[in-house]
Amino acid sequence: MSVLASEWLKVRSVRSSYLTLGLSLAAILLGYGLAVMAKGMFDSAPPAQQAKARIAELEEVVVMVPQLCLGVLGVLAITSEHATGLIRTSLTVVPRRWPLLAAKTAVVGGLGLVVGPATVFGTYAVARWVLGDRFSGAYSVPFGARWPLLAALSLTVVVFALLGLGLGAILRSTAASIAILVGLVYVIPIVIGNLPEPWSERFGSVMIGALPREIAGDFPTDSVYGSLLPPVPAMVVLAAYAVVPVVTALWLIRRRDA
Repeated sequence: MSVLASEWLKVRSVRSSYLTLGLSLAAILLGYGLAVMAKGMFDSAPPAQQAKARIAELEEVVVMVPQLCLGVLGVLAITSEHATGLIRTSLTVVPRRWPLLAAKTAVVGGLGLVVGPATVFGTYAVARWVLGDRFSGAYSVPFGARWPLLAALSLTVVVFALLGLGLGAILRSTAASIAILVGLVYVIPIVIGNLPEPWSERFGSVMIGALPREIAGDFPTDSVYGSLLPPVPAMVVLAAYAVVPVVTALWLIRRRDA
C-alpha cells in the first residue's frame, strides 16, 4: 500500500497530470459545442433536409480527446522518471521492481476508470439534452439501448492509459510512445481504410476504434472500421491492447538496468 500511495502522490504532484485530466474533462464542453452547432444547422434547414439529416454519435468523436490525454498521462507516469533519473531512486526503494509498475498501473488505470465514464456519459447527456429528438431521434433512443456502447467507449480510455504506461516503460521515450498513441488514433486507421478488401475490414475490425461497437453488438454500415468480431473476441482484443504492453513492461523491468 505504501508503494501505491507513493505513486498516487507522484501523479498528484506533477502539473502535467492536472493538465491532461483537465483537457480530458473539457471534452464534455467540446461535445456540447458540437451539439449546439448541429442543433443550429438542423433548425435552419428546410423540412425536406431535416427528414434526411443524420448525425454521428458525438461520444465517439469526443472520446478521442480523453483517450489521447490519458494515454499521455500513462506515458509520462514512467518516462518522466527515466528522464529525471528518479527511476533509480524508485527502484532502490522498491528493489523487487514489479510492485512499482503494478502500483503505477493501478493509479493510471484508476484515473482512466473515472475519466472515461465521466467524459463519455457526460457528453452523451449534454448531447441528448441539446439535440432532443432531432436527427431522426438519434438521441431519443432509450438509455438502456445505448449504455453498452457508452460503457465500451469508456473502457477504451482505460485501455489507452495502460497502453501509454506500457509503451513508456518499454520504450523509455516520451516522444516515441506518444507518437505510437497518436498513430493508433489517427494515422493507422487511415492507412487501413485505404487497403483493398478484404484486408481493410479484417485489419479495421481489430482497431481500437472498431471494438466498442463490436463489443456492444452494434454494427453500423457506414463505419470506417470493420465489424467482423463478435462481442467476446472483441472484448479480448481490447483487453490485449492494455495487458500485452503492461505484461511486456513487467517482464523487461525485471531484466534490464534502470
